[in-house]
Amino acid sequence: MAQRPPDPSTEGYDPRADRNPPRVEEDVPGVSDHEPIALRERLALNRMGTFDWDLDTGFMDLDAGAMEVFDLRPGEYDGGPMSLISRVPPEEGTRLDAALSQALQDGNASYGAYFRVQCRDGTRRWTHSQGRILRNRDGVAYRVIGIVREATSELADSALLRSLQQERQRQTVMVQQTTAALARALSVADVTRVLTGPGGARRFGADGLVLGLVRNGRFEVIAAAGMAGEVPDDMMNSRLDDTLPLSDAARSRRPGFLGTRGELIARYPRLRPYVDLMPTGSSAFLPLVAQDTVIGALGLFNHEPAVQSPEARNLALALAGVVAQSVQRATLFDQEREFATGLQAAMLPRRLPPIAGGEVTVRYHPASVGRDVGGDWYDVIALPQERIGLVVGDVQGHDTHAAAVMGQLRIALRAYASEGHTPETVLVRASRFLAELETERFATCTYVQADLESGALHIARAGHLGPLICNSSRHIDWPEIRGGLPLGLATGFGQDHFPETQVFLEPGSTLLLCTDGLVEQPGRDISDGIDALSAAVRAGPGELDALADQLSAHLWAEPGSDDDMALLLLHRHAVPGEAATPRLRLHVHQADPAGTAEVRSALRRTLDQWRAGELTHNVEVAASELIANALTHTESGARVSVELLPGTPPCIRLEVEDRSSQWPRRRRPGETATSGRGLLLVEALADRWGAEPRGSGKALWCEFAVPDGPVPAGD
Repeated sequence: MAQRPPDPSTEGYDPRADRNPPRVEEDVPGVSDHEPIALRERLALNRMGTFDWDLDTGFMDLDAGAMEVFDLRPGEYDGGPMSLISRVPPEEGTRLDAALSQALQDGNASYGAYFRVQCRDGTRRWTHSQGRILRNRDGVAYRVIGIVREATSELADSALLRSLQQERQRQTVMVQQTTAALARALSVADVTRVLTGPGGARRFGADGLVLGLVRNGRFEVIAAAGMAGEVPDDMMNSRLDDTLPLSDAARSRRPGFLGTRGELIARYPRLRPYVDLMPTGSSAFLPLVAQDTVIGALGLFNHEPAVQSPEARNLALALAGVVAQSVQRATLFDQEREFATGLQAAMLPRRLPPIAGGEVTVRYHPASVGRDVGGDWYDVIALPQERIGLVVGDVQGHDTHAAAVMGQLRIALRAYASEGHTPETVLVRASRFLAELETERFATCTYVQADLESGALHIARAGHLGPLICNSSRHIDWPEIRGGLPLGLATGFGQDHFPETQVFLEPGSTLLLCTDGLVEQPGRDISDGIDALSAAVRAGPGELDALADQLSAHLWAEPGSDDDMALLLLHRHAVPGEAATPRLRLHVHQADPAGTAEVRSALRRTLDQWRAGELTHNVEVAASELIANALTHTESGARVSVELLPGTPPCIRLEVEDRSSQWPRRRRPGETATSGRGLLLVEALADRWGAEPRGSGKALWCEFAVPDGPVPAGD
């Protein structure tokens, strides 16, 4: 029979001999192939021992296996807790005591804890203790029977598992972050911004990257980040061959993984002159393949040399697939945008006619949603008698059908305006034309017929935003322009009436027309956008093109907006050598019952800007009386003008002009008379008043001294 192994309880047994026991299947000294192994030997082979702890006396009996776990020799342990101080550091003993105390307090039948043992060679190793708590009939614990075992390898396996889990989690986060960032990229330029922007290379676990695309049989680098310098010109656009790593990856459709910069130079000698530009560590060159088509390649660089693991290589290939899909989607987006903007540009005016006495400029931004072009448009039309027509409109929808309708409507409206029709007639005919197209689309529009010699603006509006006027003193006004329903809808509802409003553009003033894409954004009140536009015009540059650039660049909706924008600016030149006088001019039609109220509203806004204070009420009342006098006693409309004249003190001059030669008479009405008091009110409120002939008619005027000396806002 094979010799039995020594009894661990005998004095001659040396537990260190079993510190690295062989597997049971292999030959174990003193144990035959078929002879059973005793319990103590089984425990010793697995680095395990037992203990018996009497809680009443404090004595703890350790068997030989437990002695080995604690790295104790016979004679070093007397059964008392103090004997373990040399092997169990105080903080570890506290950990054990806390586990047992908690189990005793909770009434548990067992407890367990990990702790570290200080070996005689100074190293520490993890150990695990687990005990069964014995209690008497009263539930009082009196004894603990348990085992102790080495746990270093167990915890090492756990640490490795945690490390693998953390690595997998890190890789998952990298993929998620990269996918999320690229999902918001619409164009190829957006993709390059994601890759080269802050944290772009780190999303790929790299210190630097280079992105290139295959175009027309050549390889073109379009983005680089984290490199020591600029990519050389001869590498920005190169042949599709195997002399450079990125073009080689794209040509062969095979990825390349290199551990050091030396390996990279050895494989691609053409890079030797540019060795200082590249990081010194590992690199990966990944083909970008989408729908079985190679569209480019991605290069990843690291500062530290490394041999990429299979997991790292698979992660790099997965990220390359995400980039490939994003680049392909962005390329299609750019192609659609080019088609859309080309279609839109073909339907807008190619050039603007020359303007006598002023200048005009326009800006247009297409929508930013792929192929969905918008229906916004502008037009500047040369009219008879050196007048000009200004149009800004918006067809419902953002698609090619909206653009097609816009093109037809623009041409029709241009034809009606060129015939010299009034603004109301132009919009009535345009509305009927749109209704006859049976497109189920409507359009909003503002049409202005401008005479820059006199400054008269005749405006008609169809459901569209009214104009803004900025005078030479940078006063901003949104005159009240009455309007009708949108084109097409107005005819469908039988209400194709677009009342005309006349205002005046003074020398040095600017008229602004725009579509709602400039002032309206989702989730934002349009009044906020109108206020922002007013402030931007007031603070903007005086040169017309510079002002248009600033407004379109800073006020248009953020990138990614689903709305387009049209902007038109008309400036009337100031008279050389003549100082600009702050002035407001309006026109009231003979059969316009709401005209007087609109004049009072415009006067109030203007006088508030002039800081006229309490004088505003007197001017309003006088204007109402003079307008009523002109409309009642003549057969023409009234032209209203109010000016701020310099002097000491300054003076506000109000004029109401009509086409009647009949001179006004100041009457003395009786107590029961219902009329005849208008001129009496004017005489009582104004400092001076009078009448003077004007061509075929006359003008009634009155002046109001401003004691406090108003200063126009913006001066």
